[in-house]
Amino acid sequence: MEEGLSFFSQIKESFQCGETDIKTYSPLTLAYIGDGIYDIIIRTVVVGRGNLPAEKLHKKVIQYVNAGTQAVMIEAVMEELTEEEETVYRRGRNAKSYTRAKNAAMSDYRKATGFEALMGYLYLQDKMDRAIVLIKSALEKIDLAL
Repeated sequence: MEEGLSFFSQIKESFQCGETDIKTYSPLTLAYIGDGIYDIIIRTVVVGRGNLPAEKLHKKVIQYVNAGTQAVMIEAVMEELTEEEETVYRRGRNAKSYTRAKNAAMSDYRKATGFEALMGYLYLQDKMDRAIVLIKSALEKIDLAL
């Protein structure tokens, strides 16, 4: 494996994943991968801030990884999104989902799905730096420090 490859590129190369035009992916597919990407970013930061028992780590993480917080976060950074990013977000927000988050209003759940779709899109575009910038900016704007 080549040194200097991004995490995404390493996975694709190691597992011989083919090239796919991600614009053809459904918004729920983007949200599916984006949910995991957002979760790993938040978990990485929380773990990086201190070695705590797993229960305490989980309690910290769930403050950020929930539909309500994600809905507020996307609203906080809407003005920062490019036209392309806003389109991806809207596609995710408007996607027909057959599930609903526990303890979340449907409007928050839809916004969170759009946010996750955007995170998935950025990951699959190999633009993790942009995802991190947006997450950090949103957390700062809503005054929710990790």
